[in-house]
Amino acid sequence: MKKLFFTLAVGCIGLSATAQEVRRSWSGDLEAMGQKLPIILNLANGKCILDSPAQGATGIPATIDLLTKDSIKVSIKSLGATYAARYVDGRLEGTFAQAGMKLPLNMKETSPDGPNRPQTPRAPFPYTTEEVTFTNAKAGATLAGTLTVPKGGAKCVMIMVTGSGPENRDEEIYAHKPFAVIADRLARAGIATLRYDDRATGQSVGGDMKNATSADLAEDAAAGIEWLRAQKRFKKVGLLGHSEGGLIAFILGAQRKVDFIVSLAGPAVKGDSILLYQSRNSGSPFAKGITMEYLRNLLKGNKWTEWFMDYDPTENIANTKCPVLALNGTKDCQVPAAQNIPVLRRLLPKNKKTMIKECEGLNHLFQHCTTGRPDEYYAIEETFSEEVLEDIINWIKKL
Repeated sequence: MKKLFFTLAVGCIGLSATAQEVRRSWSGDLEAMGQKLPIILNLANGKCILDSPAQGATGIPATIDLLTKDSIKVSIKSLGATYAARYVDGRLEGTFAQAGMKLPLNMKETSPDGPNRPQTPRAPFPYTTEEVTFTNAKAGATLAGTLTVPKGGAKCVMIMVTGSGPENRDEEIYAHKPFAVIADRLARAGIATLRYDDRATGQSVGGDMKNATSADLAEDAAAGIEWLRAQKRFKKVGLLGHSEGGLIAFILGAQRKVDFIVSLAGPAVKGDSILLYQSRNSGSPFAKGITMEYLRNLLKGNKWTEWFMDYDPTENIANTKCPVLALNGTKDCQVPAAQNIPVLRRLLPKNKKTMIKECEGLNHLFQHCTTGRPDEYYAIEETFSEEVLEDIINWIKKL
């Protein structure tokens, strides 16, 4: 769930008497609204771009207004923002200004290749991948995705459904590619997957993503399930959903669309309770006293948010008869285990194959963490817990 993140973006640069001579990258944390927002400045060949990887914003063009041996100033016109800094003891010490706010932003030199992500799959692969498309005719959307199949085929396949907001097939965020990591590990264990770009995102075309609700996106996933069944290559078709994708899993589970479900931090309570929890636990000193009425007025007019706040998943959960593996991290600050797991235990129909588990020390992305808050996600090198990957594989193999 990423709808409530603070919407401030910025980037990365280098320092020299002549910009044309420099190729350097700098990174630092911008502290705003009680959250730390990682910022990267890239300077290469006389040009400057800014990245806010935690928000998926990269390549934001910036203008170099001043560049000397000890000072730099850039302006980011698309954001109405500036960054001015001096080079002191090997780092940049400066101020980021936007919309009347002035915030300290100190940066240290970093690798231009980006953060280390050791779990990201790299070729050669011991399985096959196929670029495929399927269509949701009702929405006018053609979804593009990757079908990953173990060599020799597989008995079961899972369609993978991402969390909220426009997501590509890898659910790429904070330079992590969790769905690529999961698909890779499952294929190596003999399990096929189909992951796809959300409508109007990546290589998928058509469909209204801006005004799409979870119910609309569930229809996209259903179209993918129908496509998989039509291939007649797999005996069972399941669904792995993360966050909003877990909510969608129970929508389709209640409709008997899938043979099994893996829910990763899927909401089990009404959406307004989820968003109120997120708001009150954002880390901002102003957030503790937020009321439901204030939150609803604040978010009024956003179709996705209004639908989500009014949606109660309990009926669909109670009507999901297929086997379910439901996992939540104990340090999840977006879909908290203590709020959602008890509801799943109470409502999911009795099924000897169903397993509900709280994963100790993991956050919403299923990373080992300290606080669990979103401002940690980017700094953590781990993309997805190896223990959880093993839990998923072992559970599927026993179906």
